[in-house]
Amino acid sequence: MELHNHIILFDGVCNLCNFWVQFAIKHNGKKNLYFAPLQSKFAENLLKPKGIVVNELSSVIFYKNDKVYTQSSAAFQICKELNGLWKLLFVFIYIPKFIRDFVYNWIAKNRYKWYGKKESCMIPTPELKERFLS
Repeated sequence: MELHNHIILFDGVCNLCNFWVQFAIKHNGKKNLYFAPLQSKFAENLLKPKGIVVNELSSVIFYKNDKVYTQSSAAFQICKELNGLWKLLFVFIYIPKFIRDFVYNWIAKNRYKWYGKKESCMIPTPELKERFLS
């Protein structure tokens, strides 16, 4: 398995998650972000050595330089990789984690109700296929 240093693991059937993946692709000028659905074997193989069981999570996961970030920490670490003013959202990392994660978990809990869900994981376009690991 080729190792990439900036991997976003996301809920492949969640419409909100898929929106944010498309957003990250559009605003990641360095093209250093790679993507894989949490439901993939790739995600399982990447996280299992870290003691993380994928089917127990309802969080985006950001794998960066062999470190795993979850929930709001993942979201703000991802913002650091985006172009322009989006990087400034990283300042919210200084809000206590229990507050950040409370808000994150509330959104995660309601995401299917508010935004819906797909029957299967998204299929990347041929242009984006090289940035999807699964």
